[in-house]
Amino acid sequence: MRKEVKDMLNPRVKLFIATCLVLLSAVVCFASDEVITQVSTIDALMSGVYDGVTTLGELRKNGDLGTGTLDRLDGELILLDGVFYQVTIDGTVVKPDLGTKTPFAAVTFFTADRSLKLKVGSNFREFTDGTEKWFPSRNIFYAVKMTGTFRSVKARSVPSQKRPYRPLDEIAKTQPIFEFKNVTGTVVGFWCPPFVKGTGIPGYHLHFITSDKKAGGHILDFVAGDVTAEFDDTREFFLILPDDDDFDKADLARDRTTELKAVEK
Repeated sequence: MRKEVKDMLNPRVKLFIATCLVLLSAVVCFASDEVITQVSTIDALMSGVYDGVTTLGELRKNGDLGTGTLDRLDGELILLDGVFYQVTIDGTVVKPDLGTKTPFAAVTFFTADRSLKLKVGSNFREFTDGTEKWFPSRNIFYAVKMTGTFRSVKARSVPSQKRPYRPLDEIAKTQPIFEFKNVTGTVVGFWCPPFVKGTGIPGYHLHFITSDKKAGGHILDFVAGDVTAEFDDTREFFLILPDDDDFDKADLARDRTTELKAVEK
């Protein structure tokens, strides 16, 4: 026993313990809710990597607001106030099981740093141009939450896919589109800086859900009524890459900018 005590007092042992404590302290200091956690990359999704890799239950540990899609590209995913919603192929909304997996999604814990009242009658393009000029920096991330009444919302969803998977831009050509008029609801999503090209979606990527949680979709356009937008400035980004053959063999060197614009708009 005395020898064990001496060993514990050995300078090398004490140095090792001290180093571990410093590293642990650093991890604690850098732990933060101000981080966007993303599963996979947009280029992987564009190329047909649709199999889910992370469960919604696991993903929810990293945020209470977010967007994405579900296993095999089965609709649009919305995370609002800690609850997941799935916009199905006909635009209706259901609550997916937390065991369901996602091939692509981004979430964060939302705390507004700034807010902006939208001009009545402004559309998606005007909102984009105006807020990008208003941002304190175009080199960081912004989580977005908009609530209120919209004169109109144009949205879409995507159907579940079967192998062999087609590229996303081909699927988008036949995507169902929904038009909502004079509707109250919430928009959630992110604005990402240009340097995320290939990993995330530069600019805005937004999803909509009605206030009664019965309908929604990926936003293609809108016209604002009485709407307030909130923004959460975010400087941390954590990426989870899929561990499967589809991802490992995907051609992620190809520039998919043109394809992404077709899908997003």
